[in-house]
Amino acid sequence: MLVGIVGKPSCGKSTFFKAATLSEVEIANYPFTTIKPNHAVGFVRIDCADKFFNVQCNPRTGYCIDHQRFVPIDLIDVAGLVPGAHKGEGMGAQFLNDLNAADALIHVIDASGSTNDKGEPVEPLSYDPLNDVQFLEDELDFWFVDVIKRGWDRFAKQVQQTKANVQKSIAKQLSGLGVTEEMINAVFPKLGLPDNPVNYSDEDFLKLASTLRKLSKPMIIAANKADVPGTDKNIARLKEKFPDYKIIACSSESELALKEAHKHDMIKYIPGDGEFEITNPSKLTDKQKQGLSLIRTSVLNKFDGTGVQEVLNTVVFEILKMIPIFPGGVSKLEDQHGNVLPDCFLLKEKSTALDFAYKIHTDLGNKFIRAIDVKTKRTVGKDHVLRAGDVVEIISGK
Repeated sequence: MLVGIVGKPSCGKSTFFKAATLSEVEIANYPFTTIKPNHAVGFVRIDCADKFFNVQCNPRTGYCIDHQRFVPIDLIDVAGLVPGAHKGEGMGAQFLNDLNAADALIHVIDASGSTNDKGEPVEPLSYDPLNDVQFLEDELDFWFVDVIKRGWDRFAKQVQQTKANVQKSIAKQLSGLGVTEEMINAVFPKLGLPDNPVNYSDEDFLKLASTLRKLSKPMIIAANKADVPGTDKNIARLKEKFPDYKIIACSSESELALKEAHKHDMIKYIPGDGEFEITNPSKLTDKQKQGLSLIRTSVLNKFDGTGVQEVLNTVVFEILKMIPIFPGGVSKLEDQHGNVLPDCFLLKEKSTALDFAYKIHTDLGNKFIRAIDVKTKRTVGKDHVLRAGDVVEIISGK
């Protein structure tokens, strides 16, 4: 699973990425600070299964604080996109192609309106952030159109000559963008497209591209810089104008500051919480204390968190509909190295015990005999549908 972080230059996109990953990336208030895409690991937050067993887990990847487990996910931060990106403006075509493998997108916008359409700084509230949502939708749609049209004439003639299945052929053509045959089959009859692909118009291409883009690259909006005074009205307007999007107010600068302070043992902060605790006041300067106090009053008390963790959790659990499942044994929760509940996997909702076995290892799936729900100690079959937070032992043959 790969989540792409997109947006125009200087909207706080790289700050959001660093706040989510604590990865070292260049952050500056000018366009195209990011040129090459940045890959790093972020984390979704879940209730850890260790609490059920009254033990402390030892994750091999991620971490756990107070029975709150942080499970890793892959994130990619591409360079800022500007109008005309699909035509190559600002190296946009290259940046869009970096998103090919993304399963979902987080669109970071400057909700305070303090950067214009090119990412240049302007007076707060002087630019309308609603424009950014429409701009990115258009760029992504036309990017899909460009990909669809590559070699289309040859493809269409081949379909016509061989009488091949149009829907299956289009799915194959767009598989690199994450488009599946199931997606095509679900929407194709409703689009009213010509039976013969040779007869597709520009309007037909755009209709097909927009529909498939929404399915294969679902998007959430992170309304960044929400702590700037007056931004509330912009966020309210965004939610009214774009009701189909999940829009979450956030302050990536605040999240980054809190994580850095926690990292240096100045405070205790669990990402996603609406509060923090100063644990070592002697390490803090007066300026740092003032900054933390401002974050508490203008961000945490107002939004019940910085919004960054909420964005990550929402895109994984609500948009992509994943569930966390732990491997474990009825008689032993530890692995061979003594680590308790060391792993947690993210699977699609309605995944079965057999799906989970294959997720762990192909051999477990091929030699599956039965599974055990470790919490209830109940034996289940391969078709048993798993629930979020289940701990499952797979029994396989030799």
